[in-house]
Amino acid sequence: MDLFSHSWTALRTAVAQLPDKDFEQPSGCTGWLVRDLVCHLVIDAQDVLITLATPTDTEPTVDAVTYWNVEDQPPTGEDPLDALTVRLAAAYEEPRLLTFHLDDVGSAAGRAAALADPTVRVSTRDEVLTVDDYLSAYVLEWTLHHLDLMAHLPDVPGPPAEGLARSRAMLEEIAGAVFPASFTDEDALLIGTGRRAPMEAEEVELGELAAKLPFVLG
Repeated sequence: MDLFSHSWTALRTAVAQLPDKDFEQPSGCTGWLVRDLVCHLVIDAQDVLITLATPTDTEPTVDAVTYWNVEDQPPTGEDPLDALTVRLAAAYEEPRLLTFHLDDVGSAAGRAAALADPTVRVSTRDEVLTVDDYLSAYVLEWTLHHLDLMAHLPDVPGPPAEGLARSRAMLEEIAGAVFPASFTDEDALLIGTGRRAPMEAEEVELGELAAKLPFVLG
């Protein structure tokens, strides 16, 4: 739960420090500008609040790792929900309105997570898992989106090292594969999820694993 808060705070802080012009830059998410990604983070924060307020007595069906699915195809940006996010982001018109909303809802999500009982079971996406597993799963979400935020903005500070390490471990467990030890955690996440293509030397190191990439998480 501490890692959830640390990763989420670092991401929101990075967004809060962006100059207005950066919101019009592309993000690491296909078809999305930075403003679209930030709007998605607002929706993510709402999902956290909704899930933490949806307790259940049902037995868990997934944990922090099995919560994630590996999809067949990477997103194109044309999915109706993705397209809706773009329209919502454009409706804010000014970046300060978007950052205000993220700070408002995002702070509430952070407080709710800190106050939540980690043993309580909650329901989301037609699955049941403990609060602890749910928040652990979101460490991967925050870390990947932090990398998306800084994809074309080299001056943006990166995600916490602990979040990168935990996210790499989760991705390896989700995919049932281990990335070369020479890969940094950031490179393992970027290459593993298809956010960048491996260079020739990296592809050699990946060996047979290269043919299985990317692992598209959904």
